[in-house]
Amino acid sequence: MRYLVTISYDGSNFYGFQRLKNKRNVQEELEKVLTIINKKKVEIKGAGRTDRGVHAYGQRAHFDLDIIIPKENLKKAINNLLPDDVYIKDIMEVDDSFHARFNVKTKRYAYKINIGEYDPLINNYYYQINKDIKLEVLKKCSDIFLGVHNFKNFVSGERKNYDAIIYDIDIKKDGDYIIIEFYGKSFYRYMIRNIVGAMLDVCFNRANLSDIKTMLDKFNVKKCLSCAPACGLYLLEIEY
Repeated sequence: MRYLVTISYDGSNFYGFQRLKNKRNVQEELEKVLTIINKKKVEIKGAGRTDRGVHAYGQRAHFDLDIIIPKENLKKAINNLLPDDVYIKDIMEVDDSFHARFNVKTKRYAYKINIGEYDPLINNYYYQINKDIKLEVLKKCSDIFLGVHNFKNFVSGERKNYDAIIYDIDIKKDGDYIIIEFYGKSFYRYMIRNIVGAMLDVCFNRANLSDIKTMLDKFNVKKCLSCAPACGLYLLEIEY
């Protein structure tokens, strides 16, 4: 039987979602628990990676079990064995042809920024800029990234294809906090963090809008802009 799960986790003490030798990761924590329940080795397939320190409300993954167990009982059994910083929010049966990665239609992320006074209690969960940002400048920057682009200058590592589409970037301010939500089809390694870093560089006059346009239109032209830290990034939702 194949199952699809929705996973939330605090990324502060993980070296990302993907299995990594001798480093604590979410995938391995889940696989250890599922192997105990199944009494046979289980491997999970995630909808995508999150890097070290990145959090998730709605990561998705699928796996196969040899045993038949009601969904609610399975969810309870998994959560009873998982550490406190990982939790299965939902579980559903899917067809054997379903794949958590290849069937993804859209993803939604959020990046959280504290523009107020420094707060040590949220240091692992917000990028603490601790100074004001002009929302109208952020908005102008975000508009440039909408649509289909080659994001090579905003992605870490080598890929065969850097094309991606961003459908929407929504910017909200709630007191001392700014939340930037990204909605799109594919997001590659460090892509959102590099976009946020570039937007903030423009806000603080370390770059301008034309720099961003050039980096998107002429992806072989290199310009080094900031990369926002992982602590502020959250995987909110994956849709199929």
